[in-house]
Amino acid sequence: MAISKSDEFNARIATLARYAKALAHPARLAILETLAKKATCICGEIVEVLPLAQSTVSQHLKELKEAELITGKIDGLKSCYCLNPEAIEELEKLFGSLMKNLNKGLSTKKCC
Repeated sequence: MAISKSDEFNARIATLARYAKALAHPARLAILETLAKKATCICGEIVEVLPLAQSTVSQHLKELKEAELITGKIDGLKSCYCLNPEAIEELEKLFGSLMKNLNKGLSTKKCC
């Protein structure tokens, strides 16, 4: 079996990259902010808040769910979503650590 180059990165970097990819679209950031403001599971309201078609919102929700940043459940014809607290906490730690490392590199800047 072939080994992909991404397999050579440690789990922390791989998880950080997965979160970064999920956050790399304004609609997904808006969805996360909407869920955070409501602080509860919401269903159709997400589509009402965003200037996007329902099918487009569904695609973005799918990406966020695959990254495990949100959880969702189906209740009849409705799908309800909320933030995944464990993933949001991990996201904060990972990005905080990244920023700390980047700032540390800036403070010891020896190039250019």
